[in-house]
Amino acid sequence: MELRIFAEPQEGASYDQQLAMAQVAESHGFGAFFRSDHLLRIKPGSGLPGPTDSWVSLGALARETTTIRLGTLVTSATFRFPGLLAVAVAQVDAMSDGRVEIGVGTGWFDAEHTAYGIPFPPFGERFDRLEEQLTILTGLWGSPAGDRYSFDGIYYRLTDSPALPKPLQRPHPPIIVGGLGARRTPALAARFANEFNVPFAPVDVAAERIQGVRTACEAAGRDPDDLVYSHAITVCCGRDASELERRAAGIGRELDDLRSSGAAGTPQEVTARLQEYRRAGVSRSYLQVIDLDDLDHVALIAEEVMPGLAD
Repeated sequence: MELRIFAEPQEGASYDQQLAMAQVAESHGFGAFFRSDHLLRIKPGSGLPGPTDSWVSLGALARETTTIRLGTLVTSATFRFPGLLAVAVAQVDAMSDGRVEIGVGTGWFDAEHTAYGIPFPPFGERFDRLEEQLTILTGLWGSPAGDRYSFDGIYYRLTDSPALPKPLQRPHPPIIVGGLGARRTPALAARFANEFNVPFAPVDVAAERIQGVRTACEAAGRDPDDLVYSHAITVCCGRDASELERRAAGIGRELDDLRSSGAAGTPQEVTARLQEYRRAGVSRSYLQVIDLDDLDHVALIAEEVMPGLAD
């Protein structure tokens, strides 16, 4: 199982804190550093120093790292027009020498839209917009060089776009579609995704959603094994009870809750928990690290959890 680090900077983290975590993750052999795409703190608190734009941050990280892959889990379709998003992602892909991946979702946090003046359509419309955005992203990136690209949808219309720049990765950077929906999400994943992600769900739910995507792939005439199946989970690891309790208190979480809903405990316990997901069909784990200043936490996971999950 591949381990990746997943940060939530909107909870209160500067670019420098993200950089330090990404560089530590890189030096310790994690597969990627991913970040959320939010503009408002979700948990109670001030949110200082304030949000950072995901693709601005990733562009900078691309120039200050060398091997680790970078991406979003997930970019909200409500935040950006698809043409501009295609340009930004292609540029960061070039800046990183082809290390970018993009998760795209409908958006769900209405308060952050209100706070920053972003329209927040009803759920059905957001899903329709997401489908059009995925069509446009893959269309712009996949058009042959020199061709023009046009799209006439319900919400977006592009006319004679030069479809530039092209991303370095061809035909495009890996696209991640995720969620817990049982109908439209699997269909979108089967049609567009390189990876399907189950966010913060119990093992049995993860297994059900993965099977749903595999079934959708078969219905669409696609080999289900073409996709990577991943999950996201909060991690809290400690060498002993004292260290574990200190880490849980440091992120304002009850240890019992972390044990039941996340991957918490000694390195051996965290390894065993992640192995449950591997048996459910997961081959990639996004470990949500809440405290971006706790670099020793990431080092501990690399040294004592990662080896137990090596294939």
